[in-house]
Amino acid sequence: MAGSTHTVTNQAPPLAGYDVFSTDRALVSAVERHLAPEVREEALAELTGLGRSCGSAQVLEWGAQANDNPPVLRTHDRYGRRVDEVDFHPAWHRLLGKGASAGLTAAWTRPGGHVRRAAGFLLWTQAEAGNGCPLSMTHAAVPALRTDPALAAEWEPRLTSRVYDQGLRPAHLKAGVLFGMGMTEKQGGSDVRANTTAARPLAEDGTYELTGHKWFCSAPMSDGFLVLAQAPGGLTCFLVPRVLADGTRNVFLIQRLKDKLGNRSNASAEVEFAGTWARRVGEEGRGVRTIIGMVAATRLDCVLGSAGIMRQAVAQAVHHCAHREAFGGKLVDRPLMRNVLADLAVESEAATTLAMRLAAAQDAADGGSERERALLRLAVPAAKYWVTKRCAPLAVEAAECLGGNGYVEESGMPRLVRESPLNSIWEGAGNVQALDVLRALGREPLALDAYLAEVGRARGADHRLDAAIGGLLTELADLEAAEGRARRLVERLALVLQGSLLVRYAPPEVADAFCASRLGGDGGAAFGTLPPTLDLASVVERARPTA
Repeated sequence: MAGSTHTVTNQAPPLAGYDVFSTDRALVSAVERHLAPEVREEALAELTGLGRSCGSAQVLEWGAQANDNPPVLRTHDRYGRRVDEVDFHPAWHRLLGKGASAGLTAAWTRPGGHVRRAAGFLLWTQAEAGNGCPLSMTHAAVPALRTDPALAAEWEPRLTSRVYDQGLRPAHLKAGVLFGMGMTEKQGGSDVRANTTAARPLAEDGTYELTGHKWFCSAPMSDGFLVLAQAPGGLTCFLVPRVLADGTRNVFLIQRLKDKLGNRSNASAEVEFAGTWARRVGEEGRGVRTIIGMVAATRLDCVLGSAGIMRQAVAQAVHHCAHREAFGGKLVDRPLMRNVLADLAVESEAATTLAMRLAAAQDAADGGSERERALLRLAVPAAKYWVTKRCAPLAVEAAECLGGNGYVEESGMPRLVRESPLNSIWEGAGNVQALDVLRALGREPLALDAYLAEVGRARGADHRLDAAIGGLLTELADLEAAEGRARRLVERLALVLQGSLLVRYAPPEVADAFCASRLGGDGGAAFGTLPPTLDLASVVERARPTA
C-alpha cells in the first residue's frame, strides 16, 4: 500500500535523446544563411550528427560525470619525482575526443570553417561547457602562431587535427595537440603590461628561459602554452611546450588548481616557471599585438559559449512548461508564463544570431575582407560585453520556470546557473571590453564605418530600430570623456546590432518582440515583461526543442 503514495504524475520527461541542432531553428537558419551552397549540405549533415550526440543520453551522462568528478592535481609520483600532471575522469577525455573529432579546433582548414565550427561549439557547450576551454584555446592559438611562419608550419597541423591524443609526450610524436594560455599574474590581472615574468635569451636564436608565475593558466594539462613575459625588448609572446623534443619534461610547476564557482570539469591553475624553456613568437616587445589574435578568437568563443548556455536553459524551460500542468492547463499556455518564456527565447535567439554573424565575418576576414575585419574589431568586444552579461540573468530565470525542480542538481539547471557568469569574466571582464570598444572607436574609424554599414542594412524596416540608430549616432558624436558612460554606449551598440540582424533575418514576431522591448522601451527590467499584444505563442513554439 505504501507504494501507492509514490505514483509519479505531472512531471516533465527528461530532455534527452533529441537533436540539439535541428531543433534550434535560429541556429539552423544562421548556418544556412552564412554558408556557401557548395558546403552547406555537408555542414548541415555534420552538425545534425553532432546535435544528436549532444542530445544523447550517453553524452549528457558524460557531461554530468565530468562535472561531478573535477580534475585532481598530482604534483609528484610515488617516488617523489615532480610530474605536475592533472588527472581527469574518463568522461572528460571522451568529451574532448568527441569535440576534436567534430572539428572544434579545425576552423582554419576548410571553407566556411568558422561558421561550421561556431555552430558546433555552441552545440557542444550544451553537453558540458568545461571541455570547451581547451578546445577554444587550441583553436585560438592558430592566428598567434601565424605571426611566425616557421612555428605555424610546425604546430598548426597538430592544433587543427581531429584526433585527441591523450597524454604528455613530445608534440612531434602526437597525432593532435591541445594548447592553453597564460597571460595574467597576481599583481596585474587584466593589466598584462604589469607582468613580471622574466625571459632571458639563450644561445639558440629565438629561445629563452622563463622565470616567474601565472595566476591563471588555462587548461594546464595541454601540450603547449602561449604566455607573455618580459624580454629585454619588452613584453613578448612565447610558446612553452610541456614536453621538450628530447622527451624531457619542461619546467612547468603547477602550484594548485583553482576552486571555481562553475566550470568544474575544467582545470585552471596557478603555475610557476623556473628556468622554463620557451620559444619566442613574434618580435620582442610586441607580445600583446602577437597574442591579440588569440584573445579575439577566445572572446568570440565566450559569446558562442554564452549563447549555448542560454539556448540550453531556454530549451529546458520551454520543455518543462510544455509538459507541466498547473492551474487547469499546461504552463506553456498560461499568459504570464508564456510571456516569460517568449522573453527568454528572444534573448537567446538574439545571442545566437549575433554570434553566428560574427563567425561569418571571421570567415570573410580570413578571405581578405577588410570591412569584415574592421567590423569584428568593434563588434566582438561589444558582443562579448553584452551577450555574456545577459547569460546569468537568463539562466536564473529559466531555472525559476522549473520551480523547485530547477533548484535541484538533478535537473541540470544549477550547473547552467553556475556556468553562466564565466564568459563575462574570462578573457577580459566587462570594463575591459567596454574600454576596448572605446579604443576601437578612437583609433580605427573603419571599424565604426563597418558597424554603421551593417546596421544600416536594416534601416527603414522598423521605426523603433531607426530611432535607436539615431540615438546611437547622437551618443557617438561626442566621445569626449566617454569612459564614464562606456558601458551604456557599448550596450546600445550591441542592442542595435542585434536588432538590425533580427529585423533582417528572424521571423517577424521575434524581431517585433525584440524591437519593442529592447529598443522601443516597451519592456521592463525583468524577463516576462513583453507587451502582451505581441504574438508570443509563436515565439515560444519556435524555441521549443522538438523536431
